[in-house]
Amino acid sequence: METLWFMIVAVMVAAYVVLDGFDLGAGVIYLGVAKTAAERQAIMRAIGPVWDGNEVWLLAAGGTLYFAFPLLYASSFSGFYLPLMIVLWLLMLRGIGIELRAHMDNPVWRGFFDFVFCASSALLTIFFGAALGNVVRGVPLGEDHYFFEPLWTNFRVGSDNGILDWYTVLTGVIALVTLTAHGSLYVAIKTESDLNRHARAVAQWAWPFQLILTIVGLIATVSIRPGVLDNYKHHAVGFLIPVVVFGSLAVMMHAMLKRADKIAFVASAFYIVGMLVGAAFALYPVVLPASTGPARNLTIYNTAAGHYGLSVGFVWWILGMILALGYFVFLFRMFKGKVRMGGEGY
Repeated sequence: METLWFMIVAVMVAAYVVLDGFDLGAGVIYLGVAKTAAERQAIMRAIGPVWDGNEVWLLAAGGTLYFAFPLLYASSFSGFYLPLMIVLWLLMLRGIGIELRAHMDNPVWRGFFDFVFCASSALLTIFFGAALGNVVRGVPLGEDHYFFEPLWTNFRVGSDNGILDWYTVLTGVIALVTLTAHGSLYVAIKTESDLNRHARAVAQWAWPFQLILTIVGLIATVSIRPGVLDNYKHHAVGFLIPVVVFGSLAVMMHAMLKRADKIAFVASAFYIVGMLVGAAFALYPVVLPASTGPARNLTIYNTAAGHYGLSVGFVWWILGMILALGYFVFLFRMFKGKVRMGGEGY
């Protein structure tokens, strides 16, 4: 049951990054790609019906983590208290930027909230990437399985880590570039004419950086934590994951050159899933490594809830997922196709 719930949490995190990732990416390119008020409205209408629903996966993943691995939840949320508060404020500011921009037909009012929306989206991608970098790198866990990290120390990777160091900043930049390309491809799918071309051009511009940063990130990860290769050495099937990652990048570029926006977007989603699955596969059964020594690692076995609770919870999780998936299928089918600019609202 512990392994099953580890996989469930990983799937839910991946679903959040793929789904909310495209509207975060749309926010990153919002001020740069949309040159007119009509184009900005088109981007808002592209993400408007789905952005808040996509964020439900973040709440669901957090709730699932609390249910299945309560000690991990307690340790992480206490140690990462500062960045979690920053992320919470950024999520609120992003929602405020989307909702309030249309409440007054004034260029100063709309310009301010457009900036809030764009800046909070960019910062969220960086902080989410840095969060994953902290998990892969490890945190200074004490004997009681709790820890505290300042925002930064000396930007070096060691036993006295801060939330931000050279490695976590690197993972934050990888997340920013990846989700910028992901969001650009979604905007290209949903829009036409100049906005469609500009969005695709951003994705094409980001692709070489995405490829280079992927290689650099893999090298950096192995250099700071050589143990991440252990599971790959013991289970050769794991080497299919890099094939998926780099194969998805190749399909992305080919599809963008052919102007096949939907295929490029799906390839981008596979790339994101491949990167996250690769990290989970490398860490398993560890869920939060300790930079103070492997004896203090948090694993699926010393953080999991009771077996009975996990078994009963799995039944209810299946029912909940059936409802959630049904809703999302209905939602995306209802708003499929290009954005229409007639009428009010999104």
